[in-house]
Amino acid sequence: MTQRIALTQLDAQHNEQAQSAALARVSWPTNLTPANVSYQSQGHLLVIGDADACRVACDTLIQHLHADGLRSITLMVDAAGKASASLNDLPDGVICQRADLRKHSLSISGYLGCFSVMLQRADESIDLAKASLTRPHFDLVLDVGETPCLTLELPPPGYHAVQSGTPAFAETLAALPDMVGEFDKPKYFQIDHDLCAHAGRGQQGCTRCLDVCPADAITSQQQRIEAWIEIDPFRCHGAGSCTAACPTGAIQYRLPQPQAQQEFVARLLAVYREAGGQLPIVRFADRATLEHQATSPAGNMLDVPLEELGAAGLDDWLAALAQGACEVRVLRPADMPARMAAQIDDQLRQAHVILEGLGLDPQRIGLLDASDAAVNEPLPHFPALTTGPMPAGSKRERLNANLDWLAQQGQPSGERHALPANAPFGGLDVDAAACTLCMSCVAVCPTTALAGGEDQPQLSFREADCVQCGLCDSACPEDAISLVPGFAASPARSERMICKQEAAFECISCGKPFATASTIANIKAKLADHPYFAGEAMARLEMCEDCRVKDVWHELARDPHAQLKV
Repeated sequence: MTQRIALTQLDAQHNEQAQSAALARVSWPTNLTPANVSYQSQGHLLVIGDADACRVACDTLIQHLHADGLRSITLMVDAAGKASASLNDLPDGVICQRADLRKHSLSISGYLGCFSVMLQRADESIDLAKASLTRPHFDLVLDVGETPCLTLELPPPGYHAVQSGTPAFAETLAALPDMVGEFDKPKYFQIDHDLCAHAGRGQQGCTRCLDVCPADAITSQQQRIEAWIEIDPFRCHGAGSCTAACPTGAIQYRLPQPQAQQEFVARLLAVYREAGGQLPIVRFADRATLEHQATSPAGNMLDVPLEELGAAGLDDWLAALAQGACEVRVLRPADMPARMAAQIDDQLRQAHVILEGLGLDPQRIGLLDASDAAVNEPLPHFPALTTGPMPAGSKRERLNANLDWLAQQGQPSGERHALPANAPFGGLDVDAAACTLCMSCVAVCPTTALAGGEDQPQLSFREADCVQCGLCDSACPEDAISLVPGFAASPARSERMICKQEAAFECISCGKPFATASTIANIKAKLADHPYFAGEAMARLEMCEDCRVKDVWHELARDPHAQLKV
């Protein structure tokens, strides 16, 4: 592995000056007019929990009823708990409902200003908002039960699960009266469904964004045989893990756009070098974590201030190395949702495998813990790689360009390296004997990984474009395709390989090529007993679509009795 370099005191002074110059000259890209979504809360609050906790919350909030915006307070008391006299003499304007939540369950859906809460019984379902307030929904939900109704890592805005008697309980009660009115927040994402690898022609493929969303704001919608990804902008917290997990760039974070973010890093490194800085480390961190850092980072550490840490992933880390960073560090906050932390760990493992396969030290990309006292101190460094050109194009095209550049700086193994499950890298194994070149796989492929021939029946594959979505495997009627996961550290990864090709089958009537010999043979075998193709009519299967129709009409003209069957 490459030997690390230590900085001298003089180097550190020069780097601090270069760091200041870079941060002063390069501005973080922002959207001047980001798209927004609006919440409208009228102040109808539902409190869920045992009798004592509900009464404590009620007594604290009653002073805000009407005067400070809260319009109503409804208590959903768990009757499974011990009997309590705390619910006697409830104040005016407070409604109390009781149910044994061991036998019945509450289902909550929605978000700030639009919560639907259903009490599920064995034989019926009761809408609590309609039953209590004759309204279609609650605006706010305070869950003080021992076990929250919603266990999401990032619950929807307007839903608060806290335990009575805790500091969070007091803070939440103080904040609830202010959550009345109209509130705007950015729409954090945009979706290009043409790039999405989730589904195609009735087949299901990639589910990576569904797997990593900590708010469960992403759903798979289906109508007839079509399916697509949908993100609820009201439940989305902008965690960004979906855009990092999306292999094609179909989901893009808007704050800022992905390419603008990579260009910012490239400019930051370029200005740092122009100002005399050495051995730069690019550190990806969210703004909140950076604001709480007690000390300033080392002079050669260039921070990328993300709205959310999940907004940058494997492709951004590799791009920073390709633009001349010696190392990349990901600064993980202590309170990061578990699903997002797992996503970053998974991408970090992928990055290490890829760097090792390319003959580069995998420790060039690493993780920093925000709670570590030495998180801002200088580190020993690897020498910088040669700076590559700033690639353009789609997410996958930029990633491939950076991988090709990094391969030139290392010593690729030429072998396939195993990756964690669900990694968007790998090849295909095509059974040429079973493949009939029907092109079902090409029709569903969301990238240009699979392609047909222009002049003759042919199936070709380029591994660099394959995201291992599995749509081709599902769509193949002959079960001739299987996925081969892993990263191929070889130039062949970027080359287009011929999987199968045949001479075209020419129409026996007009001579036009319209299929392959194997396709025609397969169709003839399957339709051998079909009455429509009995006898001489079997020859129609060897005709193109135009000649087949002509032959049918000629037969009708020759046989008037056959016309009566039409």
